Amino acid sequence: MQLKSLRMFEAVCESGSFGIAAQRLHTVQSNVTAHIKKLEDEVGAQLLVRANPVFPTPAGHTLLQYARQMLQSHDHALALLQSPQFALGPITGVLRIGSMETTAALRLPPLLARLRQQHPGIDLELAVSPTASQLDELRAGRIDCAFINGAAPQSDLHSWPVFREELVLVSNKPLKQFPSADDFCASVFLAFRQGCSYRQRIELLMASMGISAVRIMELGMLDTILGCVAAGMGYALLSRSLVEAQQQRFDVHWMTLPGKTGRELAWVDTCFVSGALEGWSPAVHAFAKVLGVDPQSRESRPVPLAMAA
Repeated sequence: MQLKSLRMFEAVCESGSFGIAAQRLHTVQSNVTAHIKKLEDEVGAQLLVRANPVFPTPAGHTLLQYARQMLQSHDHALALLQSPQFALGPITGVLRIGSMETTAALRLPPLLARLRQQHPGIDLELAVSPTASQLDELRAGRIDCAFINGAAPQSDLHSWPVFREELVLVSNKPLKQFPSADDFCASVFLAFRQGCSYRQRIELLMASMGISAVRIMELGMLDTILGCVAAGMGYALLSRSLVEAQQQRFDVHWMTLPGKTGRELAWVDTCFVSGALEGWSPAVHAFAKVLGVDPQSRESRPVPLAMAA
């Protein structure tokens, strides 16, 4: 059944006339008559009593209920997708989010809770993976948006910085001075798997100290990394705000990265990334608003740590 036919059927039922229905829908009466006849052929039942006024048969009453539901759903979906940022009705659907584990652990819970409070009809799916994996998932259409380290290098993706993190060296005991190259060569770094941007900065930091082959042990999960650092297995490079938030759970300590190179490597922007704006769903628009992201610019209103931690 075509929506156009159902709309004509509804108009005839409401007006009691083929002619009036044709006027309301800006078409000719013969077109309305043809669509009603087609509907009757499709459902295999008479839908209207051709009297004056025209009125629906019992089968017509049944179809009218479903027709109104389908037309209302169609009109609501069309209004949302054409002007999602100005949607008046409730926003529904699934929002598929990708995130680095550190961002998911520290920043996202209060923001997702706020989104859920404002739009309870949105269902959330969160997938945690390194930056490189998220970009692959986003371009393949398996997630709607992502939180990655830095802007997306691909020209078909749009990026907005939303958080700024300071990376620090994490150890199992207080450090009076930054470890030497010999100290690092005798130890290991505990990190996420290949593709993690923090891992890349470990390699850059070690290269700046003349260490060409740094030993990195992949542990995969944040709690495992912090637990193993606390147990004295090695060092880690993590965001300062995250380490401070986890110090009650793990006996770890941190030190800022020294020198010009260290300071350049320490500060990283976490960006909200998504595909073409024309393809955004109402749920993505709603989430961008919570984040303070203006889809029409490359700027965003940074989310205060108190609101996102």
